[in-house]
This record gives sequence, C-alpha cells and structure tokens, in this order.
Amino acid sequence: MKKNIPVASPALIGNEYKYVMDCMETEWISSIGKYIKSFEQKFAAFCQTKYALACANGTVALHLALMAHNVKTGDEIIIPTLTYVATANSIRYCNAYPVLVDVEPDTWNINPEKIKNKITNKTKGIIVVHLYGHPADMDPILEIAKKHNLFVIEDAAEAHGATYKNKIVGSIGNAGTFSFFGNKIITTGEGGMVVTSDEEVAQKVFLYKGQGVDPHRRYWFPIIGYNYRMTNIQAAIGLAQLENIEWHINKRKEVAKLYNKYLYELSDYLIFPVEKSWATNVYWMYTIILRDNVKMSRDHFMKELEDRGIETRPVFYPMHILPPYSNISNPDEFPVANWISSRGVNLPTHAKLSEEDIQYVCGCIKNLIKL
Repeated sequence: MKKNIPVASPALIGNEYKYVMDCMETEWISSIGKYIKSFEQKFAAFCQTKYALACANGTVALHLALMAHNVKTGDEIIIPTLTYVATANSIRYCNAYPVLVDVEPDTWNINPEKIKNKITNKTKGIIVVHLYGHPADMDPILEIAKKHNLFVIEDAAEAHGATYKNKIVGSIGNAGTFSFFGNKIITTGEGGMVVTSDEEVAQKVFLYKGQGVDPHRRYWFPIIGYNYRMTNIQAAIGLAQLENIEWHINKRKEVAKLYNKYLYELSDYLIFPVEKSWATNVYWMYTIILRDNVKMSRDHFMKELEDRGIETRPVFYPMHILPPYSNISNPDEFPVANWISSRGVNLPTHAKLSEEDIQYVCGCIKNLIKL
C-alpha cells in the first residue's frame, strides 16, 4: 500500500471542540466574544508583550503593523528577498515599496551586513522574517535601526515560541506579527496576531482592524479602517491550541531530531537546518538544501518523493524573481537566496508524524541520493 505522508497537518489535541461548541451553543460566533479577549491576553503573556491584537490572518497582521507605524506612499521598507510573498505584499498595500536584501547562508534569514547599503532617505523601517522557525540575528539589526531611526517589525508567522538570546520572537522589535494558518505551529484555521509593548501602536492596530470605529463613540469612524477582525470561533480554537503550545513546539523539535538522526550520513549531500548558540529553532518546517554534488534537480527530487507518497514543498521563491517585484532589483545581488531557493525542500513537518514515517521519508531520500 502506497504511503501518504502530508507535508503539514494540524494537531487538534485539546479543548478545541469544547470551546467551539461553547461558541455555537451561546451563539457568540462572530468577532465579539470571550475567547477573543482570552486568546489575546494569553498570547501576549506567552510573547512577553503588553499587548496582543487578534486579526483575520498573518498578512493583515503585517499590514496593520505597518499602518500603525505610519507607513505612507513612497516609503521604503527593507525586507529579506527570501520570504513568503505576504511580507512584500503588505508593504505595497500601504503604497510603499519593499527593498530587498540577501540572506545568510546558514540561518537563511536577512543578512544584517547587507542592510546598511540599502538605507536611503526614504527608508522607514525593516521587516525581519524568522524563516522556517529560526530567529534572525536581531542585535545588529536593532543597532542599525536605532542609528537610522527606523522601526523593526518581526514577521514571526513561522516561529511561534522561538527565542533569540532568551527573548521570545515578536517581543524584540517594535512589533511582531504571527500567522495561525492551518499549517502553522498553532492554528486557528485562518488568523493572525499583532504583538507589541508600545501602547500607541496597539491603539492604532485596534482602530484600523475594526473599520476605524472610535472605541468611545459607537458607529463613529474618525479614520478609514478595515474589517480585519478574528471571529470568536477562531479565537476559541486558538486558545485551545495555545494551552498546549509547548507540546506543539516540542513535537516539532522531536521531528527535527529524528530527521537529523536518520539523515546524518547524507551530510556530504544535504545541508540541514541550523540552531545557533543564541537561538532556539522551533522548526516550523524541516528544510534541507541539496548540495551541488546532488546532480538531480530540486523539482525532480520532489517529484520522486511525491511518487513515493511523500508530500514536500519548495523553499519560497525569492521576491526578486516574482513578477510583481522582479523589476526592483538586480537578481545577481542575491546569490545566497537564489541558491537556497533553487535547491531547498521542505520535508513533512508536523506533530502527527511517527518515527516510522520519518524513517520512511529518510530511507526514500537515501535511495534517491544514491541513484
């Protein structure tokens, strides 16, 4: 019988059903209800921030964070080119422009040294992305930001619970954003969160996400806002997930350890995820890079795994090769991102994987590498 191993799968192991049924029975199913407030409060505590504001998804969390930092038409925001497209798109929603930077060859995160040459008089801020669960190197980025009076937003969509020098991601910059899509470490189906300890930023996010309604005057709208709210049902799922977040994170770490164990003998052919001494990696995805001595193309490699019942995903396409952003930079500026993207594969990474599943995946990879 052919195996069927998905690349991602949510683990609903706690009070998800109980809390959702409570929403149904009490009929608090929309964007008002006790679970929203509880989820926000407990997520803020988890992130060690003063505020957490739930919203519709991780993309709008970024948009809200940018608007809360007064990003306007013509502003420039520095981002890594190797990221999910939402990072760049959220900037364009503000009629601002992403400025792309290459990444580090080991963490695959934005290279702080490359940021300096991208700063102009139009630069307003920096979005760092904690790619696939490993934190970016924040201290030099914050130093650059302070020198040039720039804000720093952490796109932590893929890094719930990761830490940088014992600080949890999302709490280190001026604001952090999270996604709770179905494949994330914890999920609400669709959903997002903005976290910050800046009261002014929090107030602006609250205003913008609820159509701009005045919090002290019902149906009075002093600004143009958006309907970016999370529903009580989504928050109910999120709260139940958050109650078990250490379990979810530990499961990812266990998966990573097993991949390291069973793929170790292929270290001459594969590059594995790192965990720097100053970081904890939460392994949203266990990603391998095919070294150049693997003659098989990345796409052929993925197709062979698919034929064996193993779902994989490619590493994100860099922004500079996507049509909406291909005319803003010279692709030769990004050799590291180009290589990682062309040779990188996300292996199945989720809490439901058994050791037998991982052994099977690794056995198939060994057979392919030795072809």
